[in-house]
Amino acid sequence: MSGDKGDKGDSGDSAKVAWAKGGEATVTAFVDGAITLRSSTPSPPGSRIEGALAGGGTLRVKIHGSKKQPDGTFVLEGRALDMTRELRQRIEEAIGRGSAASS
Repeated sequence: MSGDKGDKGDSGDSAKVAWAKGGEATVTAFVDGAITLRSSTPSPPGSRIEGALAGGGTLRVKIHGSKKQPDGTFVLEGRALDMTRELRQRIEEAIGRGSAASS
């Protein structure tokens, strides 16, 4: 298994999440409340997952989809819940540095 595609620093440390139930994730996209994360643990559709964002703050997400990747991680897609303006701005800034050319 040799799939090191874009594994190096796609986003800053402030876009990293430590899940309350164990595991970690990195926010890879955030548009109008829709959020995509690359996670070490899965979460089934319909579930709500909560974690601590690096730098402070709690991120809660209602999961819409979870797909296992060849490298063993999971891509979680969902909607951010109860997010403050400050938290939203911090995530947008963190992911904007690494991947600003999407559309």
